[in-house]
Amino acid sequence: MGLVHAEIELINAEDVGAARRGFIKSQDVRRMTVNALVDSGAYMMVIPEHVRLQLGVEIIEHSEAEYANGEIETVPVVGPIVIKFANRRTVADAMVLGNQVLLGSIPMEAMDVVIHPRTQTLMVNPENPTMPKMIVK
Repeated sequence: MGLVHAEIELINAEDVGAARRGFIKSQDVRRMTVNALVDSGAYMMVIPEHVRLQLGVEIIEHSEAEYANGEIETVPVVGPIVIKFANRRTVADAMVLGNQVLLGSIPMEAMDVVIHPRTQTLMVNPENPTMPKMIVK
């Protein structure tokens, strides 16, 4: 299987809350649409520094990131970020590294989306087309 990319919207979740409470106008909520690499082998959402700056999300902690070659690096973790795809949304933190947005398995599972192997596209889970289904047992 080749690389899978998807267009997703990223939104500063704290701005959403501020708009909801009337502290800022809804048009002032920082958001952007990006072409993300979809990687079901990665856990976290990853954003580069320039995306963090555009969204205005704050560093909330640092965490270790382990790369495929075994190298470990301490990186900032930011959030919260609203992630939207099709008729799905979730809120997640993101590691800040690299130069590309990466959508990992944790936000993918939260949105109940899957990778279609033949078309190599991200899609809403066909078993639950109208809304995400979460297993809580």
